Amino acid sequence: MIDKTAIIDPKARISSNVVIGAYSVIGPNVEIDENTIIQSHVSISGHTKIGKRNKIYPFASIGNDPQDLKYKGEETKLIIGDRNSIREYVSINPGTVGGESETKIGNNCLLMVSSHIAHDCIVENNVVIANNVAIAGHAKIGENVIIGGNSAVQQFTRIGKGAMIGGMTGVLHDVIPYALSTGNRNSLQGLNLIGLRRAKFDNKVILGLGEAYKEIFATTNLTKNLSKLNGAFHDNPLVKDVIKFITKDKKRSICTPFS
Repeated sequence: MIDKTAIIDPKARISSNVVIGAYSVIGPNVEIDENTIIQSHVSISGHTKIGKRNKIYPFASIGNDPQDLKYKGEETKLIIGDRNSIREYVSINPGTVGGESETKIGNNCLLMVSSHIAHDCIVENNVVIANNVAIAGHAKIGENVIIGGNSAVQQFTRIGKGAMIGGMTGVLHDVIPYALSTGNRNSLQGLNLIGLRRAKFDNKVILGLGEAYKEIFATTNLTKNLSKLNGAFHDNPLVKDVIKFITKDKKRSICTPFS
């Protein structure tokens, strides 16, 4: 059902069973897949593709120009997956040619009121971003991450899968998978044990990650600590994820207990 007051460009591609509420505005290069619900007063513009069974709440701004002074109107993209909940006043910007030329949101994410996803970000599946969280450009948020309210994530920062960021945290350093990070300028506070248990990882595997964590962060020299890491840890899938994350090319320093 499309409300008679909605303004939809005739070039927009709207699939069957899409609901568009009163006074929403849909631009010409927008594609919306089946069973997505767009409530009232939503603006969707740019080269934006939205998947199936999403729900977008009033006053969200989806696909408008990146907040980047280098952006000069180039054709870039925003891609949103399936079954996401995008709450009131959320803003999501497309990519820039200086980045990946697209912003991506995965599936089953919850973006709470007034959160912001900037240009060229990648947000993977099952992510929860709480109220008033600001994520700057080029950030990468792994699957099953939770970011607490009023936090801010610096540009080019990575947050590994399964990590949790406490409320009102300034994320300046990359956060390893499965970690808990908090603070005015973030530091590690150990592992996200509640998240690991909820994910139904075997207790033995979790304990192994805990032991590896102690060795990896025994000193500030992470490279040396990794080289000395007991070989048995390399069979632990959680430890493998952490090692891969730390050793991957990066623009930000790794968050540590000493940060």
